[in-house]
Amino acid sequence: MERTNKLHGLTALFDTPDQIIHAAEKVSHSGYKDFDVHTPYPVHGMDDAMKLKPSKLGYVTLVFGLSGAALALLLQYWTMVVDYPMNIGGKPFFSLPAFIPVTFELTVLLATLATVIGMISVFFRFPDNKHPLHDTPYMASVSRDKYGVFIAAKDIKFDAAEVTALFESLGGKNISEVYEIEKTLFDAFNPKYIGLLATVAVLVSGGTYFALNKLSFIAPFNWMERQFRGVPQEQSDFFADGRMMREPVKGTVA
Repeated sequence: MERTNKLHGLTALFDTPDQIIHAAEKVSHSGYKDFDVHTPYPVHGMDDAMKLKPSKLGYVTLVFGLSGAALALLLQYWTMVVDYPMNIGGKPFFSLPAFIPVTFELTVLLATLATVIGMISVFFRFPDNKHPLHDTPYMASVSRDKYGVFIAAKDIKFDAAEVTALFESLGGKNISEVYEIEKTLFDAFNPKYIGLLATVAVLVSGGTYFALNKLSFIAPFNWMERQFRGVPQEQSDFFADGRMMREPVKGTVA
């Protein structure tokens, strides 16, 4: 990735979990808010050391789960009470126990989809997953056997000299500067991109049409339709009497 001259932040590496816990506590107590800690595996107690607040992802799950429950109940109420009421064994039209399975399923469905999509597209900002820390020696190290702290340059307390001195006092190694990456804008109306979309659409549509309207009627895919079977009330060239329907076999009980 090509980078600019604008500083994104400073990083430092540590060797042990105890060092990274102490470093996170010190950085947090020093008043820095826009910082992060990277470890090759979850380190117990890190949330408290960084003074992290609970994730807001749970609110997304709650809102969409309740919306799914309300939508399911409304749908069933409209169907069974307003639009097409049916008297089933004298039970009330709005029978809540019978509505629970659909309500449960729609609640779980919307909550799960919203959680996954929200986490990936909103919190992780996929598919735009470019980040200045990617493709750096720092990230390569903390992905294997080191522990790292990163303080962003946009933090209101950030001063490169003070941050460097703080890292050195904590025993940080390989203190390095990370610069912003150049933003790349993609032209959605690029002729090549439009041509690729059109090609994919034609191939998928053509393949679907061929599979459903042609391939299903070609041997051996048509064996279900053209299998040897008897159709009631039709003539038969197989049986001597010319009838397809058979009399029960004598001595048997159907």
